[in-house]
Amino acid sequence: METSSKLIVMGGSWGGIHASLSVLKELPATYPIPIILVLHRLRNLEGNLQELFEKRISLKAVEIGEKEKLAPGYVYLAPSNYHVLLEKDHTFSLDVSELENYSRPSIDVTFMSAADVFGKNTIGILLSGASKDGSSGLSYIFDKGGMAIVQDPEEAEVDTMPLSAIDIIPDCRIMKLERIHSFLLSLHDH
Repeated sequence: METSSKLIVMGGSWGGIHASLSVLKELPATYPIPIILVLHRLRNLEGNLQELFEKRISLKAVEIGEKEKLAPGYVYLAPSNYHVLLEKDHTFSLDVSELENYSRPSIDVTFMSAADVFGKNTIGILLSGASKDGSSGLSYIFDKGGMAIVQDPEEAEVDTMPLSAIDIIPDCRIMKLERIHSFLLSLHDH
């Protein structure tokens, strides 16, 4: 499995920070696949997500900047109040258009944009959350031949997001966090 042209996009809301840290822990700094993480955040809150992730994971955690280029070894964090889009040249574009699913950043927007650029080489992971954002984006990834992974709703802090995704993508892979983590590690070893 060629990893250099792959992309992992992960999304979550309520419970998503804890879930994503569990998945990303112990991934080596040399991890070959860029990871984009879209977490719903309060629009007016200036919490430092980057600092939180930097302290707990080996990968470089950075908040996405306009025209920044994707690179392996990074977790790219969607900035508060911006939709994150990917361009064909693998750079980021930040967008302040209308909220999608009451959210900006919207997981759906990023998932769909990633699938448009990476197609079947997109791995989408939807974690715990209290809205349906991410479900149609994950379905879009799946329809483009990419992989759709959903956190086991029984384990999720809030199961609305995983259940919504499972409902519209019956063939998605349902995994507990530890299994998602092991799967991502296995991609490093290939």
